[in-house]
Order: sequence, then C-alpha cells, then structure tokens
Amino acid sequence: MTRPARVSIDLAALRHNLVRVREYAPHSKVMAIVKADAYGHGISRVAPALAQADAFGVACLEEARQLRQAGVEQKILLLEGPYGATELAEIQQRRLDIVIHHRVQLELLEQAEINVPLKVWLKVDSGMHRLGFAPEDIAPVCARLLRINGVAQNVRFISHLACANEPDSPLTQKQGEVFFEATQPYRAEKSLANSAALLSRPDYCLDWVRPGLMLYGVSPLDARIGTGFNLKPVMTFGSSLISVKRLRGGDPVGYGASWRCPQDMPVGVVAAGYGDGYPRHAVTGTRIQVRGKDCALIGKPSMDMMTLDLRACPDAAPGDPVLLWGDGLPVEETAIGAATVPYEVLCGVHKRLEFVAYDQDQSEETIPVQ
Repeated sequence: MTRPARVSIDLAALRHNLVRVREYAPHSKVMAIVKADAYGHGISRVAPALAQADAFGVACLEEARQLRQAGVEQKILLLEGPYGATELAEIQQRRLDIVIHHRVQLELLEQAEINVPLKVWLKVDSGMHRLGFAPEDIAPVCARLLRINGVAQNVRFISHLACANEPDSPLTQKQGEVFFEATQPYRAEKSLANSAALLSRPDYCLDWVRPGLMLYGVSPLDARIGTGFNLKPVMTFGSSLISVKRLRGGDPVGYGASWRCPQDMPVGVVAAGYGDGYPRHAVTGTRIQVRGKDCALIGKPSMDMMTLDLRACPDAAPGDPVLLWGDGLPVEETAIGAATVPYEVLCGVHKRLEFVAYDQDQSEETIPVQ
C-alpha cells in the first residue's frame, strides 16, 4: 500500500471554469495563465483541458517548452520576456510571443539577428512599479520597436494590476486611467484584466483577458470563495488517518507541545504535512474534514503528518479519508488559516505526491509526476 496522501485534478472543472471566463468576458480573447506549473496543478496535465483557450501565458522558456511538447499550438506569451540573447533562437523556433518591459530587452532586440519576426507585447508600468516602461516612455519605445526588422509590426500592449483583489481600491481605477491614456494613440490589441479584474471590472476586459487563479476554481477577490462565482475547484488534496488515540485533558500534542487537550478526547494523525505542501503556519482550528465531517487542525503541522481534533467525528478510525482542501473545503479557507494567499498554497503542493487526473466519466488516470 502506498502512502495515502494524493492530489486529484478535475479536468472537467477546469473546462467549466474556462467557460465561466468567457461568460464574464464574452468579447475578449482568453490567455490561460499556466505559469508556476499551472499554479501547482501540472502544466502538461492541464494544457489539453484548456485546449479552447486562445493563448497561454507562462513565466519562462522552460514552461513554454513544456506546452509545445504537450502539443499546444496556440500563441504562447513569455510574460517576463527573454532573459538573454541565448533564448532568442528557441523563442523563434517555438513561435513564442514575448513581453518587452525593460530597455535592456529593447537593446537586445536591436542588436540581435532575428530571422523570424518576433511578436512583441509592450508592457506599460501603469502604477504597480514592478515591470514595464513608464507611460511617458511608451511612444519612443514603441517607435524604436517598430524600427527593428526582426519585430512584427502589430505590437500589443499589456499591463498588470496591483490591487485588483481589492475591488474598491482607488489604485485599480488609477492604473486603468494611466494605461488607457498611454495606449490611446495606438490601434493595437491590449490586455489589462487578470482574474480579479475579470470578476470585478468588466470595463477592463479588453482585447485579451488573462485568467489565472479563477481557472483553477479559486477566488482572486479578498473574502470571497470561488464557488460564489460558480467556479469549480480543480485541485483536491486528500489523505487518510494513520492513527487515532484517546488522550487525556492536559496532554500536549505535537512539536513544541504548543497545544494541549482541553479534555479527554480523540486525536487523529493524518499522513500529510508541510513536506507535501500543507502550509506549516496554518493555525489550530483550521478546518479539515474527516469522512465528510468538519474537524480541525491542532498543534503545528509536521513534515509528513498533522494532528486533528476528532471530537466531531469520535468514531473515526485509521484508514478513514481526510480532505485537506478541494471540493467541499475551499483552499481559500486553508490560506486564511495560514495567513497567506491561495496562490502560495496551490503552488506549494509537493511533487512527491501522487497526482491523479480524472474527467466527467469518472475514469481515473494516474499521471506520472514530471
């Protein structure tokens, strides 16, 4: 018998969420963001289920390579652009679009010998102040790009929102104004909306939208759950109890003896821990389900195990199923319990786990971890 901790990926839910994206942005093309191994879901695993997307967005050449090897023929955008001249040959060979966000990249293109014209997205720093050219630099930078023989003439414009997860943030409004003003002179395709803006700012759903977190069934908006937007969770992280014992009031549990039983009670041990990607900083009381009943994490998660308060499920026994997050237990709750964001929780799932992908017919296929 193998270790029971495993991750299930619901491909039908993924396709459902892509349909929801199109319902929120019916006049936009959809660029599915699959960076960071598709937010922990497995880039090669999810790409076929996202075949109806118009394009894919990745952080680096290695991720784009995985998509092409998985049979993806659509446009792929390198969201951080080329990291150096040595990447240009493969970028051309694999037909990749690139973001240009810094003068170093601009100079790289001016000096390079480019046989296949590159499709460029010019990044505007609309106020996040991470990547991108200042609004006043857009006109001269664009002019330089269009003078490069190796750059296709249909330059697109892109920017990123710093506070879209806070629908009432004045910065989101300001960033939109800056982006629209900087790009207004150009009849070109533009992209501004990430998942959060897709759900809260329909006026920011321009030629292209870039859903990431919402594709995986998770809400990008603070204090909201994905199911509230009719999104379906794609990832389920589960395991089993491997021990149940009855402890006395006052008995300490786990490392540091930081938690003590308030009374005589059953305590369970589940085969999963921070070595699998469950956040170590999740606090006592974070909800975990045993046989479908709400129980709670107690003490500090260990590398390979966690302890649970089983008073709500007193007849639990070793072998009983445990749900850490997924359908019926939103990962958003786990993130709150760990004082972090769902992005980090999903991306932190460890590749030592068994991953199982399944579809509407409920037939399961074990996908080798890459």
